[in-house]
Amino acid sequence: MKEETAIILEYLPNGYPLEKKMMPLAQAIGENNFTLLELVPRRGIRLESGESVYIGQGKRDKIYYIIGRLFPEKLTESAKQQLEEFIKKVVEKKEQEFVDFFNKSEAINKRFHQIELLPGLGKKHMKEIIKQRQEKPFNSFEDMKNRVPNLPDPKKAIEKRMFKELTQTERHNLFVKNN
Repeated sequence: MKEETAIILEYLPNGYPLEKKMMPLAQAIGENNFTLLELVPRRGIRLESGESVYIGQGKRDKIYYIIGRLFPEKLTESAKQQLEEFIKKVVEKKEQEFVDFFNKSEAINKRFHQIELLPGLGKKHMKEIIKQRQEKPFNSFEDMKNRVPNLPDPKKAIEKRMFKELTQTERHNLFVKNN
């Protein structure tokens, strides 16, 4: 599925400082599939970090064309900060989907479970989460924190995992389709 809209992570009016092409471009992330993209704005258009732009088929008002995927190692420091903000908003907005991940996650193999891929969550937390969800599915992050003793903040664990999946190559992606 192609991206229809993207959030600008950083606008570089002169392109990358070390590359010889002095053309404006933007680092962005697709709102649906979380695809990292490099975009070229239309002539005379200034883009703002955090701005949503249309990148789908047909006439695009602000974007001239999509260069292609943005490699994580090219992300600027301020683009990474914007990416963290974007992820926080997504996790807040789609809390139920992420809570459902805890309710439905499965073992990857005999020795390893999807929950263990989240930063700060190990076997003990995983076993307690599975025990609790069998009694009654979780309905919010707050519900999880109340029912699972000493559970690190599940919202932050998901945010960290998503950031890692977007900025590094991971063997197993839980939330981001392979970039």
